[in-house]
Amino acid sequence: MEAQDSFISHLIELRNRLIRAGLAILVAFLCLMPWAGDIYDLLAHPMMAALPEGTKMIATGVVTPFMVPVKVTLMVAFVLALPVVLYQAWAFVAPGLYAHERRFALPMIVGSTLLFAMGMAFCYFFVFGTVFSFITSFAPKSITPAPDIDQYLSFVMTMFLAFGVTFEVPVVVILLVKTGLVTIEQLSRARRYIIVGAFVVAAVVTPPDVTSQVMLAVPMCLLFEAGLLIARLMQKRSVAAGSS
Repeated sequence: MEAQDSFISHLIELRNRLIRAGLAILVAFLCLMPWAGDIYDLLAHPMMAALPEGTKMIATGVVTPFMVPVKVTLMVAFVLALPVVLYQAWAFVAPGLYAHERRFALPMIVGSTLLFAMGMAFCYFFVFGTVFSFITSFAPKSITPAPDIDQYLSFVMTMFLAFGVTFEVPVVVILLVKTGLVTIEQLSRARRYIIVGAFVVAAVVTPPDVTSQVMLAVPMCLLFEAGLLIARLMQKRSVAAGSS
């Protein structure tokens, strides 16, 4: 009976955390809605800069001109509310952790949020220009590129997610080491496989050009090394504190 009560209380706690995270996203979304069109124009800027002068994107659906800016605004609202979402997720799992593990809550939340935002920013400011220029340069002279805004949004969201998750690699490495699932030595020995895996992932999620694949795989490898370095420094610090 006690086990059942505990399970139900955990479900209630999970529901409350999900509601709070959802409310944070909803509030951010409602605040941004009056500027939904401007937000989409900002998102479309890299593509518009790569298209021939005077060319515009098209909308083939009846409600697409309304729904696509709404979806973009919702995506931006999620990014802005990400600290709250991550905090709610951590607050749910924190009671089951030791005190020394809970001390990493704030650094992990802040670090995860900043790294995800940095991944999206890197994609927007550096990758999109290269990718879109590559795509439009291959268009025959007899064709005028006019991308559909719905397909453009789908592509952009996929790329944002790929780069955002990629930039979380240091956090994943640190958590794996801190929880004892793997050791630094094991990760170091697996380096060659991780590098190969990074290029495989990059080949799957990016367009079929070498430049964009390298622009995803190389940061992934560098961030893995950064995560190893930070984990090693934290381990030395922990050993020094224990010996003192």
